[in-house]
Amino acid sequence: MKFTTSAAMVDLVDKKVLVILQDGRNLRGVLRAYDEFAHFVLEDAVEYIYRGTRYAGIWCGIFVIPGENVMLLGEIDMDVDEAPNKFLVEYHALERFCKKDAEMRERQEATKAQILREQKGYSEEEDKYIAHKGNVQGCCKSLVET
Repeated sequence: MKFTTSAAMVDLVDKKVLVILQDGRNLRGVLRAYDEFAHFVLEDAVEYIYRGTRYAGIWCGIFVIPGENVMLLGEIDMDVDEAPNKFLVEYHALERFCKKDAEMRERQEATKAQILREQKGYSEEEDKYIAHKGNVQGCCKSLVET
């Protein structure tokens, strides 16, 4: 079995990468730095949201990502179209739909957590750790001008 360590990421430095976070956020940017815990620094980061055939991006600039929040990291092939068969729309047009989807996922996760506590004996402390783990904050502005 082959394991990937943070040392294997040296080839990705200064390349455009895709990062998907534990909370489902989709970021693209240039990987500028990382450490042994797989904490990343993305430059010119853009957060993308997708819904059906539409997508929107919001520019985030420099983005520091704790390694424990990363679900996927991969290099982007610059020769391939970013979103074939999808149409760029204003971020705020999709944001409200994505927020509704996120709220629905949160309700589902809360229901799952309650079932785990009641039926399987999980504790509140484990729930707090899981909720904290996906918390990444960013300050972004829309790519599409209003």
